[in-house]
Amino acid sequence: MTTLLYLEDPYLHEFEASVTSIDPTTHAILLDRSAFYPGGGGQPADHGWLNYAGASYPVIRLRKAPEGLWHHLPPEAPLPTPGTMIQGKLDWERRYALMRTHTALHILCGVVFRDYGALVTGGDMEPLQGRMDFEFESLTKDLVAVIEESVNREVQAAHPVRTAILPREEAFQIPDLIRTKINLLPPEITHVRTVEIVGLDLQADGGTHVRNTAEVGLIRVVDYKSKGKTNKRLYIALEPLPSR
Repeated sequence: MTTLLYLEDPYLHEFEASVTSIDPTTHAILLDRSAFYPGGGGQPADHGWLNYAGASYPVIRLRKAPEGLWHHLPPEAPLPTPGTMIQGKLDWERRYALMRTHTALHILCGVVFRDYGALVTGGDMEPLQGRMDFEFESLTKDLVAVIEESVNREVQAAHPVRTAILPREEAFQIPDLIRTKINLLPPEITHVRTVEIVGLDLQADGGTHVRNTAEVGLIRVVDYKSKGKTNKRLYIALEPLPSR
């Protein structure tokens, strides 16, 4: 299995690893460790490069499998032999933008659940923008401005963001851990990773986040749509920060 380094340190954007297997059919390599996030839970997969044999090759796709995380390379890239040491490098500006965006959506979810009891019915994100759907019959345009003000108060409160991995039975004893309308965690998952915005929100989540809500920056609720009597959609946008 590939050790998924982003689970412990989402700020790690360069790493060394050993090639454990290759797949000539799909032109992909398996590594013993990786900082690449493969995508999931609404968060897109990372972009980046693998350096070996004196050259740098873009990772064009990531695929999780029972044996680990496959890194797909361009057809022109030579496949390294198992045992080769490589260096991985993420597109850090993009990853950090996604971390800020993901945490911003959790802040939005936490505020809407705390203040209005609305459950999430869907969501998606790209760097510095995202949308979230809620089961929220009473949401009106005037209320959107109130929500925007509330989420930015939580950003400014500088809440720490913590992760933990808990046995499934222990995790499901936490009230309101699953904020989605439908529990999407398959029964074969025996341990649950949680992301906590201390004092605001606690959810099951496998993605990458910033360490503190202050890193998110100003959140704008840029659009609002009704997707039905009870389903409402909020769109958010963040400002770019200087390159880190």
